[in-house]
Amino acid sequence: MRFTPAAIGAAIILATFSTASTGAPTADYSVSALSSALVAQGVAAQKSGDLDQAADYYVSALAADPRNAAAYVALGQIAQARDLPGSAIRYYREALSLIPEYPDAIAGEGAALAQKGAITRAQASLARLKQVCGGNCPQIARVEAAIAKGPTVAAVAARADPESEPRAN
Repeated sequence: MRFTPAAIGAAIILATFSTASTGAPTADYSVSALSSALVAQGVAAQKSGDLDQAADYYVSALAADPRNAAAYVALGQIAQARDLPGSAIRYYREALSLIPEYPDAIAGEGAALAQKGAITRAQASLARLKQVCGGNCPQIARVEAAIAKGPTVAAVAARADPESEPRAN
Protein backbone atom coordinates (compact mmCIF):
# COMPACT_ATOMS: atom_id res chain seq x y z
CA MET A 1 0.00 0.00 0.00
CA ARG A 2 2.96 2.33 0.53
CA PHE A 3 3.85 2.04 -3.14
CA THR A 4 0.35 2.68 -4.52
CA PRO A 5 0.69 6.50 -4.84
CA ALA A 6 4.09 6.13 -6.48
CA ALA A 7 2.77 3.47 -8.86
CA ILE A 8 -0.20 5.67 -9.82
CA GLY A 9 2.12 8.62 -10.41
CA ALA A 10 4.42 6.54 -12.60
CA ALA A 11 1.45 5.19 -14.56
CA ILE A 12 0.19 8.72 -15.21
CA ILE A 13 3.61 9.85 -16.41
CA LEU A 14 3.97 6.84 -18.71
CA ALA A 15 0.45 7.35 -20.05
CA THR A 16 1.22 10.99 -20.77
CA PHE A 17 4.35 10.10 -22.74
CA SER A 18 2.65 7.33 -24.69
CA THR A 19 -0.35 9.46 -25.66
CA ALA A 20 1.85 12.39 -26.62
CA SER A 21 3.59 10.23 -29.19
CA THR A 22 0.40 8.65 -30.54
CA GLY A 23 -2.01 11.59 -30.18
CA ALA A 24 -1.61 12.84 -33.74
CA PRO A 25 -3.73 11.08 -36.35
CA THR A 26 -1.84 8.90 -38.74
CA ALA A 27 -2.46 8.16 -42.40
CA ASP A 28 -3.60 4.63 -41.53
CA TYR A 29 -6.27 5.73 -39.04
CA SER A 30 -9.21 3.37 -39.10
CA VAL A 31 -12.73 4.03 -37.89
CA SER A 32 -14.21 1.81 -35.21
CA ALA A 33 -16.29 -1.12 -36.42
CA LEU A 34 -19.34 0.12 -34.50
CA SER A 35 -19.12 3.54 -36.12
CA SER A 36 -18.76 2.00 -39.58
CA ALA A 37 -21.77 -0.26 -38.97
CA LEU A 38 -23.87 2.72 -37.87
CA VAL A 39 -22.88 4.63 -41.01
CA ALA A 40 -23.92 1.62 -43.11
CA GLN A 41 -27.32 1.62 -41.39
CA GLY A 42 -27.56 5.36 -42.00
CA VAL A 43 -26.83 4.88 -45.70
CA ALA A 44 -29.62 2.29 -45.92
CA ALA A 45 -32.07 4.63 -44.16
CA GLN A 46 -31.01 7.53 -46.38
CA LYS A 47 -31.50 5.47 -49.54
CA SER A 48 -35.00 4.53 -48.37
CA GLY A 49 -35.79 8.23 -47.91
CA ASP A 50 -35.88 8.29 -44.10
CA LEU A 51 -33.55 11.25 -43.55
CA ASP A 52 -34.40 11.62 -39.85
CA GLN A 53 -33.48 8.02 -39.10
CA ALA A 54 -30.36 8.30 -41.26
CA ALA A 55 -29.25 11.43 -39.39
CA ASP A 56 -29.76 9.61 -36.09
CA TYR A 57 -27.52 6.77 -37.26
CA TYR A 58 -24.82 9.21 -38.42
CA VAL A 59 -24.88 11.13 -35.15
CA SER A 60 -24.61 7.81 -33.29
CA ALA A 61 -21.68 6.86 -35.52
CA LEU A 62 -19.94 10.08 -34.52
CA ALA A 63 -20.64 9.38 -30.86
CA ALA A 64 -18.99 5.98 -31.31
CA ASP A 65 -16.02 7.47 -33.18
CA PRO A 66 -15.78 11.23 -33.72
CA ARG A 67 -13.07 10.69 -36.35
CA ASN A 68 -15.51 9.17 -38.84
CA ALA A 69 -15.29 11.60 -41.75
CA ALA A 70 -17.86 9.62 -43.77
CA ALA A 71 -20.50 10.35 -41.12
CA TYR A 72 -19.82 14.08 -41.40
CA VAL A 73 -20.11 13.90 -45.19
CA ALA A 74 -23.40 12.02 -44.91
CA LEU A 75 -24.77 14.60 -42.48
CA GLY A 76 -23.73 17.27 -44.97
CA GLN A 77 -25.68 15.50 -47.69
CA ILE A 78 -28.76 15.40 -45.48
CA ALA A 79 -28.40 19.09 -44.67
CA GLN A 80 -28.21 19.86 -48.39
CA ALA A 81 -31.29 17.75 -49.07
CA ARG A 82 -33.10 19.81 -46.43
CA ASP A 83 -31.90 23.02 -48.14
CA LEU A 84 -29.56 23.94 -45.27
CA PRO A 85 -26.33 24.71 -47.14
CA GLY A 86 -24.73 26.53 -44.20
CA SER A 87 -25.05 23.46 -42.00
CA ALA A 88 -23.86 21.26 -44.84
CA ILE A 89 -20.74 23.39 -45.28
CA ARG A 90 -19.92 23.02 -41.59
CA TYR A 91 -20.25 19.22 -41.78
CA TYR A 92 -18.07 19.02 -44.90
CA ARG A 93 -15.41 21.23 -43.31
CA GLU A 94 -15.38 18.98 -40.24
CA ALA A 95 -14.73 16.00 -42.53
CA LEU A 96 -11.98 17.97 -44.28
CA SER A 97 -10.37 18.74 -40.94
CA LEU A 98 -10.04 14.98 -40.47
CA ILE A 99 -9.05 14.09 -44.04
CA PRO A 100 -7.94 17.22 -45.94
CA GLU A 101 -8.02 15.60 -49.39
CA TYR A 102 -11.33 13.72 -49.07
CA PRO A 103 -12.95 14.07 -52.52
CA ASP A 104 -16.51 13.55 -51.27
CA ALA A 105 -16.09 16.28 -48.65
CA ILE A 106 -14.50 18.71 -51.11
CA ALA A 107 -17.27 18.06 -53.63
CA GLY A 108 -19.98 18.36 -50.99
CA GLU A 109 -18.53 21.65 -49.77
CA GLY A 110 -18.37 22.98 -53.33
CA ALA A 111 -21.95 21.97 -54.08
CA ALA A 112 -23.21 23.44 -50.80
CA LEU A 113 -21.36 26.70 -51.48
CA ALA A 114 -23.01 26.88 -54.90
CA GLN A 115 -26.38 26.05 -53.32
CA LYS A 116 -25.83 28.95 -50.92
CA GLY A 117 -24.85 31.30 -53.74
CA ALA A 118 -21.10 31.52 -53.09
CA ILE A 119 -20.20 30.66 -56.67
CA THR A 120 -16.62 31.98 -56.54
CA ARG A 121 -15.86 29.86 -53.49
CA ALA A 122 -17.60 26.88 -55.11
CA GLN A 123 -15.34 27.30 -58.14
CA ALA A 124 -12.33 27.31 -55.80
CA SER A 125 -13.56 24.02 -54.31
CA LEU A 126 -13.96 22.65 -57.83
CA ALA A 127 -10.38 23.62 -58.67
CA ARG A 128 -9.16 21.96 -55.46
CA LEU A 129 -11.16 18.83 -56.27
CA LYS A 130 -9.65 18.66 -59.76
CA GLN A 131 -6.20 18.98 -58.22
CA VAL A 132 -6.86 16.23 -55.66
CA CYS A 133 -8.44 13.87 -58.21
CA GLY A 134 -6.14 14.73 -61.05
CA GLY A 135 -9.21 15.92 -62.97
CA ASN A 136 -10.59 12.40 -63.09
CA CYS A 137 -13.25 11.65 -60.47
CA PRO A 138 -17.05 11.45 -60.56
CA GLN A 139 -17.44 14.15 -57.88
CA ILE A 140 -16.31 16.83 -60.35
CA ALA A 141 -19.56 16.53 -62.32
CA ARG A 142 -21.59 17.02 -59.14
CA VAL A 143 -19.87 20.31 -58.30
CA GLU A 144 -20.04 21.53 -61.91
CA ALA A 145 -23.77 20.81 -61.98
CA ALA A 146 -24.31 22.64 -58.68
CA ILE A 147 -22.40 25.67 -59.96
CA ALA A 148 -24.42 25.66 -63.19
CA LYS A 149 -27.67 25.42 -61.22
CA GLY A 150 -26.71 28.26 -58.87
CA PRO A 151 -28.26 29.13 -55.53
CA THR A 152 -31.54 27.63 -54.39
CA VAL A 153 -34.69 29.71 -54.00
CA ALA A 154 -34.38 29.52 -50.20
CA ALA A 155 -30.79 30.82 -50.31
CA VAL A 156 -31.78 33.72 -52.54
CA ALA A 157 -34.75 34.53 -50.29
CA ALA A 158 -32.56 34.43 -47.18
CA ARG A 159 -30.17 36.94 -48.74
CA ALA A 160 -33.02 39.24 -49.79
CA ASP A 161 -34.74 39.17 -46.38
CA PRO A 162 -32.78 41.35 -43.92
CA GLU A 163 -34.78 39.87 -41.03
CA SER A 164 -33.27 36.42 -41.71
CA GLU A 165 -29.71 37.60 -41.07
CA PRO A 166 -28.37 37.58 -37.52
CA ARG A 167 -27.82 40.97 -35.98
CA ALA A 168 -25.00 42.07 -33.74
CA ASN A 169 -26.23 43.37 -30.40
